[in-house]
Amino acid sequence: MPAPVARPPESYRDELRATLRLAWPLILSNLAQIAITTTDVLMLGWLGPEPLAASALAVNLLNIVLYTGVGLGVATAPLIAAALGARVHALRETRRSFRMGLWLVSFYAVAGALVLANAERLFLLFGQDPVLSAEAGKYMDIMILALWPALLIAVFRTLLTAFDRTAITLVVTLGGVALNAGLNWLLIFGNWSFPRWELEGSAIASVITNVVMALTLAAVIAWAPRFRRMHLFGRLFRADWSRLKRLWVVGLPIAGTWAFEVTVFSAAVYLMGLIDTISVAAHVIALQIAALSFMVPMGLAQAVTIRVGLGYGARRPEWIAMAGRVALTLTLGFMSVAATIMWLFPRELAGMFLDASRPDSGPVLELAVRFLAIAAIFQLADGAQVIGAAMLRGLQDTRVPMIFAGLGYWIGGLGSGALLGFGLGWQGTGVWIGLAIGLGIVAALMLFRWSRRERLGLVPA
Repeated sequence: MPAPVARPPESYRDELRATLRLAWPLILSNLAQIAITTTDVLMLGWLGPEPLAASALAVNLLNIVLYTGVGLGVATAPLIAAALGARVHALRETRRSFRMGLWLVSFYAVAGALVLANAERLFLLFGQDPVLSAEAGKYMDIMILALWPALLIAVFRTLLTAFDRTAITLVVTLGGVALNAGLNWLLIFGNWSFPRWELEGSAIASVITNVVMALTLAAVIAWAPRFRRMHLFGRLFRADWSRLKRLWVVGLPIAGTWAFEVTVFSAAVYLMGLIDTISVAAHVIALQIAALSFMVPMGLAQAVTIRVGLGYGARRPEWIAMAGRVALTLTLGFMSVAATIMWLFPRELAGMFLDASRPDSGPVLELAVRFLAIAAIFQLADGAQVIGAAMLRGLQDTRVPMIFAGLGYWIGGLGSGALLGFGLGWQGTGVWIGLAIGLGIVAALMLFRWSRRERLGLVPA
């Protein structure tokens, strides 16, 4: 019967081994997951700045809705980890949290789909170009179908992470990368006598990929020998209102935190749209490169939530502290390397996303290089904020971090970005500097709260 290694570490070396064993498949899975969207950006970028910009409008709205829902789904992580930290074979508690996690994201998917169905109207409300808004609306009409399976995938991945079966997620995600790339090649460009659907073809590929990945993970959880005896899908339609309420209480602030972070970057896209199409395309390219590096601390964050949660459930403050220090050190070390690469090779990185033979690619490349220089500067803050939030999440401390995210991202980040970009006339460069300021504020607040966790009573005595 699967269970995570709930034995407290005897040294930092033990904790490092446990964290890396849990994190490396998550990191590779995250990189594979982002490779799916990177493939979309690469192939649509070859069509030209307009299709790339239209997809950016749609994907950023989708991400606001999607990652807010994912925040609800990952509320199962600290609850399952705490139960397993207190009692290794806490199968009844695990089943309750898993089942109600599926309910919660399913309810949310219905509400989210209603928002996405009005995408074109929202783009016009945000002041976006009518032609781009119409194309983005068509793209979104298809991408709506990917919302529910993507949310289910988040809950499935959280369960597998809690039971230290992250390699399964990695294999499935790698298969998704290959499937999505192949479908994009066929449906965007019309290869092998398939119809050339361009933007809509990319959306169809994404929907198929998410559905296949969700079904595969569900099959593993239902029928794999290590999970079959747990009957995790048993009594799937039986309500457990107390557990659903607990997930909502823990998950709503997580969803709010993720929403604040995602929406500030999405709002930046719409600010770019108020400037011109070139700014939107350059922003998408630079953000995609930054997102690739972010997948490493994101994987470490997923792991440290579980490791801190186990220590929380076991009522071991020294385990909690050790888990946090190890994850934060690993994150800052990696992000230092990522910042150096972005600073030294911005033109080479951005150039991969553009067809150099197109005359309209040059201005996009120059602006993307400028954005990447700023991205290099905020790498350490970006890693620190996601780890800080994840450590606190392992302590089931989610409300105050949500407030930190709202203040830092929206007032500090987007507010200063709008002031610099439009008030001082720095345009896209000012918006990116604002993003860097917001990340720095949130990182400082999260780590300060973590440093005072015992004084605040967040750690069990």
